[in-house]
Amino acid sequence: MGALVPLVLVLVVTGGSGAHRDTLACTQGLACRLLDPDVLCGMEPQGPNRGLALSRLRLEPALRCTGPVACSPCLEARLRLTVPRSTAAPRIPAAGHGGDAGRGAPEHVDASAQHNASGVLLLAGHTYASSRCVAVEVWAPIGTALPGRTLGWVTFRCFEAPLGSELRVTAYTPAHGHRRLSQQQRVPDCSWPVAQSAVPQCQAPRLQVSPGPKEVVIEVQGAMPGHSYTLRLYHNQSHGTGGPGRVVTVVSSSNVSYSLPAEEVLPCLCLQVWLETQDPLRATLCPFSHDPKAWQRLWARSRLVLHAEAQALTCSLSSPCDLPAELIPCWQPAPTGPCQALPSLRHPAMGQGSQELGGLQPHPNLCVQVWSHGQVRLSQCLRDRALPGRPDDILLLERHGNASLCALERGACTPLASFTSAGLGQPGLLEEELRRDVATGQCRQIWHHENSTVVTLWACPIHKYLRARWVLAWMGVLLGAACLLLLLLLKKEDIKGWLKSLRTDYSSEAPLRGRRALLVHAVEPVAERAACALLAALRPLGLAVAAAPGGGSGAAAWGPLPWLHAQHHRALRGGDTIIILLSPAAVAAAHQWDADPSPGDVPTTAPCEAFAAALSCAVPALAAGSGHYVVARLEALVPAVPSVLQAAPAFALPSETRGFLRALAAPRWRGRWLEPYVAAVAEGLRRAVGE
Repeated sequence: MGALVPLVLVLVVTGGSGAHRDTLACTQGLACRLLDPDVLCGMEPQGPNRGLALSRLRLEPALRCTGPVACSPCLEARLRLTVPRSTAAPRIPAAGHGGDAGRGAPEHVDASAQHNASGVLLLAGHTYASSRCVAVEVWAPIGTALPGRTLGWVTFRCFEAPLGSELRVTAYTPAHGHRRLSQQQRVPDCSWPVAQSAVPQCQAPRLQVSPGPKEVVIEVQGAMPGHSYTLRLYHNQSHGTGGPGRVVTVVSSSNVSYSLPAEEVLPCLCLQVWLETQDPLRATLCPFSHDPKAWQRLWARSRLVLHAEAQALTCSLSSPCDLPAELIPCWQPAPTGPCQALPSLRHPAMGQGSQELGGLQPHPNLCVQVWSHGQVRLSQCLRDRALPGRPDDILLLERHGNASLCALERGACTPLASFTSAGLGQPGLLEEELRRDVATGQCRQIWHHENSTVVTLWACPIHKYLRARWVLAWMGVLLGAACLLLLLLLKKEDIKGWLKSLRTDYSSEAPLRGRRALLVHAVEPVAERAACALLAALRPLGLAVAAAPGGGSGAAAWGPLPWLHAQHHRALRGGDTIIILLSPAAVAAAHQWDADPSPGDVPTTAPCEAFAAALSCAVPALAAGSGHYVVARLEALVPAVPSVLQAAPAFALPSETRGFLRALAAPRWRGRWLEPYVAAVAEGLRRAVGE
């Protein structure tokens, strides 16, 4: 076999890495070796170039791996060598030409066996970032091959570049006039199925969000142990991402979690996680876009500001997120009244920054509302600012000239012939005046449709018309006051009597002097203390109260029961008030009195007990509707009035002391004379029950 002539192949590739693990392969009949994996581009080694030509360059995607899941994408370059068409039978080179053939070259060459080709071949690659050059030496036997015949393929593996980047490879020889081959191809990205399981950048983890009442837990699932990941939280907005957001770097041992306070969760909050490596695949999740609570927080943090500039009214809507809302100007004459939306002035919210409102002129009655999903979310008015116009101005809408004026009010546009307002009298009263004001320029134009005169809004003052009617109203008030004064003078004697009785009510030291009452209570300590407190509190009113049981010498002489019956008969005959004081023992006696006796029952109250005797007198009288009875229960001890006594008016003491005193004074109660005594009676009862 004849001697092999060396051929040098140089590859220049942009975007390569520093530490190379390249491989070189040749098809049968060729011998090659890698001279230098990182040649300085532009300084390629020179060499002979006899009998070889480049006919085709092909680039194919490949992986360079250092482990099962530690691969990087690259492109494999395959170059086809042929015999040049202009090649004659080359002379046989001298023995030993080519020096050290290197790896893959035959050790012994028979120069008489066949002809051989030699030369220098260069291969260059370019991308936008960097360049890399590789030199390869090739031996190609030609023999008696015809021009254009394929000698074989040289395969170089491989040229690394970032995922999805463009790589251009050019193959050429340094000889003048030889053909250059160039091809551009994109490095595979993570859509390549082979890369999805082997390239770390393509193995993006998953995000799992678990909301809670106070915080949201973000879990990074599927992370590779021992690798570092970056978790980014940011606000996704149409005008930007709201800054870098919050970045957290975590080292995975298994699943990684991160807690976020619930008050920081907004609809536009997005999460992004990626492996800390070159050009990694990022997993992005925006899980709160439909969270009602997140939307409530967003509206609470949003602000609407109106700018009353000289030329027109503008506004700025600031919010951490984009707002799906409309800006609707409206007219609000009263602070608590409805706001009438202005026609043809709806504007979509355009995000941050100042936004014009169609050339609308400022006025104190103008407001701007932010509507979203059928609700008013934000509202701002110009009422408190010093602007031309008055709060009592009316808003007129003009269509196609002055003949079609109408007033905007209560959600509709009312023709001036039917328009009326407070203080303006009958409908249509000011129609001619308002038309004249619009025609003479006394009304202020606050908006008109751009490039058209179809719709115009006018703010017209009406205070000058209201002032005349207020004068007439004041004259009517003064006339009515004069008539009332004359009537009082004509009935002077009756007025004097009324004033005298009123003064008596306020100044009398004993307003119930001459009135008598009978107080009936049970025999138990709390009832006796309350009875004593009532006697002491009612004494300043002039009310003569007799307590039973008790009675002093009369009861001792007559006996308890005859004395009680006599007092009760006297009270009914004289129209006196009978006060029944309910304590726990009194309620028990009333229930026993109302219950049907059974043969085996043992009475808990002695039949001769005075309170039971009083019930025997009071219940029939109540049923017959005779007598002036008042029931007073100690509210701290007695929750309700027994059924046998519900016919009489009842009061809970001490909270209803005022009503109790009014019942004692009826029917002569009049004025406010009871007020000084209410607190004293209530305090006395409160101390008696609390002891």
